[in-house]
Amino acid sequence: MSEMNKTYILNVLKQLLEIPSPSGYCMRVMSFVEKEAVKLGYSFTKTNKGCGIITVPGASDQTLALTAHVDTLGAMVRSVKPNGTLRFTSIGGYMMGSVEGEYCLVHTREGKTVSGTILTTKPSVHVYPDARDLKREEAVMEIRLDETVTTKQETEALGIRPGDIVSFDPRTVISDNGWIKSRHLDDKAGVAALFGLLELLKRENVKPAKTLCCLISTYEEVGHGASYIPDHVSEMIAIDMGALGDDLNGTELGVSICAKDSSGPYDYEMTSRLIELAERERLTYAVDIYPQYGSDASASLRGGNNIRAALIGPGVHASHTLERTHEQAIWNTVSLLAAYVKE
Repeated sequence: MSEMNKTYILNVLKQLLEIPSPSGYCMRVMSFVEKEAVKLGYSFTKTNKGCGIITVPGASDQTLALTAHVDTLGAMVRSVKPNGTLRFTSIGGYMMGSVEGEYCLVHTREGKTVSGTILTTKPSVHVYPDARDLKREEAVMEIRLDETVTTKQETEALGIRPGDIVSFDPRTVISDNGWIKSRHLDDKAGVAALFGLLELLKRENVKPAKTLCCLISTYEEVGHGASYIPDHVSEMIAIDMGALGDDLNGTELGVSICAKDSSGPYDYEMTSRLIELAERERLTYAVDIYPQYGSDASASLRGGNNIRAALIGPGVHASHTLERTHEQAIWNTVSLLAAYVKE
């Protein structure tokens, strides 16, 4: 196959990052995914819980699932406080300190958005002597709205209610030197890599060795994204971010291959084949273990699906906070996927 369309991949990534999509609030982003899949000439269907399935006919009747998730971290309004600020509860697993000071949007059931800032209840060192030492947890966090509100009733008059979704400003920067920093690269970088593969297959008129069931999930961050998959799937590769840090080998320039996460070891033969292909294609890669990590493949296995599964993805620094990767990590991920689906 020829070169991937790197401009296309970055354009898809940028558009994905601009669309708010905390778990359970993925209607707009899935509309974008559907339009993009149809634009490329693929069939697209939805599961009952809103996941998308893009089908690519293969040379055999065996089916390989490639899954990536568009849902992100976020929050939900828990209550409106007497002073008009909002108490919230988290969607997904992140440190409260990582969203302190973040700009956000509250999405009402009527389709209105109200901007605000996430702060502690003691946000100023000039006023509160224990502001620095305050333990960052849900009980001491609140959303200050950019509206003239000082009472619960005034906030409710804006249409804000418990259960409204809160999205975080992604703060996306795609630099000329290849660095990409943004919230929600987990896993919109993986989704962009998958679309890079789909665009390449279509442009080159390549039929993969197996039929591809590309599942875009919408509840991965809360643990059950790909718990349901079609019965005809025999193996799955989850495309999700590679964790980086102490005792790990991955980098922001390479594709990470996960041998084991919180669900246990991934399929030995699939993982070995991915390593072989990464070496054959001379890709920058690493093999790592993530004991505090779960993926769509984990959810699928825990859901009782009779599959073999593996996990790969671009290396992402500072996962679930202010994330960063490099375009080379995405290119390496696309290249590894392209090599695998040809087999």
